[in-house]
Amino acid sequence: MSNARVRKVADRIRVVVAEMLERRIKDPRLGFVTVTDVRVSGDTQNASVFYTVLGERDQLEGTAAALESAKGLIRSEVAKQLGMRHVPTLEFIHDALPESARALDELLARARASDAAVAASAAGASYAGEADPYRRPSDPDDEEE
Repeated sequence: MSNARVRKVADRIRVVVAEMLERRIKDPRLGFVTVTDVRVSGDTQNASVFYTVLGERDQLEGTAAALESAKGLIRSEVAKQLGMRHVPTLEFIHDALPESARALDELLARARASDAAVAASAAGASYAGEADPYRRPSDPDDEEE
C-alpha cells in the first residue's frame, strides 16, 4: 500500500477513536483522554493509538483499563467508518512525550539559572594576569630575540 493511503487510514482512525471516546464510551474509569497519534503498519493490519491522560497515575491506570475493555466496540466503529475489508487491530499506548518534554523543560530551566549565576559572578571579575597572556610576533620587543 502507498504511504499516502496508510497516512489517510491513520488520520481517519485517529478521528474515529477520538469521537468514540468523546461521545460513545461512557466508562467511568475513562479520564480526560487526548488521542495524540495513530501509527498504522504498512499492510494496515495493526494500528497503534497513542494517547495522553490529564491527571494522576491512578487515572492513567483506569483509563488504560477502560480503553482495553472498549477496544472491540471502538474497532467495530472503525470498521464501519473506514469500510475496509480487513480492519487493523488496535493497540492503545500511553504517550509519554508530554512528561518527557516537561522533564526536559525543567532541566533547561535549571541550566539557564546556573548559567545566569555563573554570568553574575563573572560580571565583576578581572583577569589574574594580563588580558591577553600570549606573546605576539608583531610586538617590537619580541622581534629582537
